[in-house]
Amino acid sequence: MNIPTHIGIIMDGNGRWAKKRGLPRTAGHRAGTDATRKIVRACGELGVKYLTIYVFSAENWGRPRKEVCMLMDLLVEMTRKEIRELNKNNVRLHAIGNLMMLPQKTREELLAGIEATKNNTGLNLILAVSYGGRVEIIDAVKKFAQDAIKNPQIVNKLTEESFKKYLYTAEFPDPDLIIRTGGEKRISNFLLWQSAYAELYITDVLWPDFDKKCLEEAIVDFNKRERRFGKIKE
Repeated sequence: MNIPTHIGIIMDGNGRWAKKRGLPRTAGHRAGTDATRKIVRACGELGVKYLTIYVFSAENWGRPRKEVCMLMDLLVEMTRKEIRELNKNNVRLHAIGNLMMLPQKTREELLAGIEATKNNTGLNLILAVSYGGRVEIIDAVKKFAQDAIKNPQIVNKLTEESFKKYLYTAEFPDPDLIIRTGGEKRISNFLLWQSAYAELYITDVLWPDFDKKCLEEAIVDFNKRERRFGKIKE
């Protein structure tokens, strides 16, 4: 099979998974971290080079404070527990988003994980945390504007490729495949610029139930697509 170089995942359905079982939402989020661990391992085994997972959106700050605090604590716990596993499997950790919005403990633990795995050369695991696609584009425009003030000539030389260096994902290729679990049919402000020509795969499977078999089914479906990027193949 043609394995996508970069897969993005919108992990949805933790709350519904818990509700179906009569459990609190926190149980769903914990089950979701187990699914994340399995999918990271599976991507490494399949030869995926980049995996971006939507951990916490900029809009998620509007959730009940108790749930937000639990998610931040869970991120600390997950990062701390998984570093040994990431290093064992040669996975390099990255994070994109407005990290300054994170509680200090969460941010420091995340940055420590990034530092601890910086020499790994296998799968690049990119956590989208406090991330919003529109904010990313606005931030990129601000950075470009600052450079343009210093050097006005770059305005007429701006291209899609040169603009990319201002994005959070400047060092990563655009995603080939974006998977959304939980059945909702929307992109939810995820990698808006980068996903312009990504193939979309939506499954009704809730994130805690998403496993390697589900991932392989998504990749099989990806292989059935004809990617023309707006052109025509004779």
